[in-house]
Amino acid sequence: QVQLVESGGGLVQAGGSLRLSCAASGSIASINAMGWYRQAPGNQRELVATIASAENTNYADSVKGRFTISRDNAKNTVYLQMNSLKPEDTAVYYCFGDIAIGLGVHFYTYWGQGTQVTVSS
Repeated sequence: QVQLVESGGGLVQAGGSLRLSCAASGSIASINAMGWYRQAPGNQRELVATIASAENTNYADSVKGRFTISRDNAKNTVYLQMNSLKPEDTAVYYCFGDIAIGLGVHFYTYWGQGTQVTVSS
């Protein structure tokens, strides 16, 4: 099986920074895209950022210029550096990975358990 474990959430004042980490472990053959979604109370889950490679990243318009996604392939880990945080960034942040296990023929999407980010005004 595969597990994605997130860390780095917490409470921060507006204008502050947080760095989220998400490490994948288990019988991993290969990982394609990794990334982050978030869900605020009463809202649908929305895309924050994805990364397939250092040259292939994608961001929601609401976080462009403030958030940076990166990954360490040797550690099967994806990071989300969040700067200039705003109260509207408050949400549970979920990481995902498109991961092939075993013989590595098929890729499936696995999710982390979520980490709370709260930005106070």
